[in-house]
Amino acid sequence: MDTESEDGLIWPKIHPLKLFDAAKSQNRLLYACAPMVRYSKLAFRQTVHHFGTDLCWTPMILAKEFNRSRFARDSDLTISTPTPVPAPGRKGEGDGCGVRDEEVPTIAQFGANQPLELSRAASLAAPYVNGVDLNCGCPQSWACAEKLGAALMERRELVRDMVVETRARLSRDGWAVDLANYDSNPDVDPRAGRGRSVSVKIRVHSDLRRTMDFITTVLGDEHNRNIDWLTIHPRTRRTPSSVPINIEALEILTSTYGTKLPVLVSGDVFTLSTLPYTSHLLDPQPTFTTTSSSSITPDNAADSPHPPPTTRKPHLPNLSGLMSARALLANPALFSGLDSCPWEAVDVFMTNVARAPLPLKLGVHHLTEMCGPGFGPDRNAALLTKKERVRLTEMGNWVDVIDYMDEIRSQRGGEGGMVRLA
Repeated sequence: MDTESEDGLIWPKIHPLKLFDAAKSQNRLLYACAPMVRYSKLAFRQTVHHFGTDLCWTPMILAKEFNRSRFARDSDLTISTPTPVPAPGRKGEGDGCGVRDEEVPTIAQFGANQPLELSRAASLAAPYVNGVDLNCGCPQSWACAEKLGAALMERRELVRDMVVETRARLSRDGWAVDLANYDSNPDVDPRAGRGRSVSVKIRVHSDLRRTMDFITTVLGDEHNRNIDWLTIHPRTRRTPSSVPINIEALEILTSTYGTKLPVLVSGDVFTLSTLPYTSHLLDPQPTFTTTSSSSITPDNAADSPHPPPTTRKPHLPNLSGLMSARALLANPALFSGLDSCPWEAVDVFMTNVARAPLPLKLGVHHLTEMCGPGFGPDRNAALLTKKERVRLTEMGNWVDVIDYMDEIRSQRGGEGGMVRLA
């Protein structure tokens, strides 16, 4: 893409730290959409942003391939130019939060294990995204075999070197951020000293002291830190998603580092009302279900929005934001406060797919997730029955998908219809 002729359209105008500031000023946590393989594509990012998600991640992009292949760059990183129309339903609209158009603040997440590869990839992506993130959390065996993802949790000096080199490269390219003198002026041009963020997403070790050594090494001087913020997934590399997150580890890490930089938590964010911790920035405060522990087994725990009963629900005053994956996939309106996916979210998603097309199978999978029971407390809130969702997967083209969805909504007395593809 020609950045010289189109820079007024494509250059993101918001530094993510301003979004953290805006959320705090609104007395709430920042809301983020996690990087999901295959699913964190443009149409989906636009949809969750429409319903209150502040910051979106791309799927993990392999830095080495991104650097060497134009095809990889075109397929892995898709962006859109903003429109001058504010997004309906966006929290903070018109309240000085800095979101003046339909820009979807986006973080490009990279898988890398060499400073030069990460810094080059960041340089290539910088004109089109709001920041770059290093994946130190992916537990998949192929990634760890390539010394990527969670394997980097054993190489803290390398991770430090990668983020230091990346920040230096972005600075040389004109994307520097002076964190020592950072302010929240939303009118400063990002090319004039307000550039791109650098962050890291991690998992934890079974011995939390190793995780603290890792964070301390990567963070560096807290007054001139190497990273802008940190995302913590409080499970180890080998902990399955069916096992609840380590709340004790999260409490220790946020209390230790949350005053030094913004900290996001990823994992078990099913609904805003059923989180396994509290915060003064959460309203309403999360509550526990009265379901007995015997009803939540390792087989169904991943599908339950409720954590197992506990004797104490910790308060996390230094937590800055929430990141969700599976629950947002099922309910893009999660961060607007809804416990289940509304038909409006389906309409918005299909409109975005018409403008930023997805492969049929991928788009239909999104629809089956959105029209399923989701992760809210009402397990009967599905927009489509299981039989209807199975029928949806048998559709051979988008026109049939739209006609089928319109037919169902008409039968149920729904108003309006889905977007019509040209």
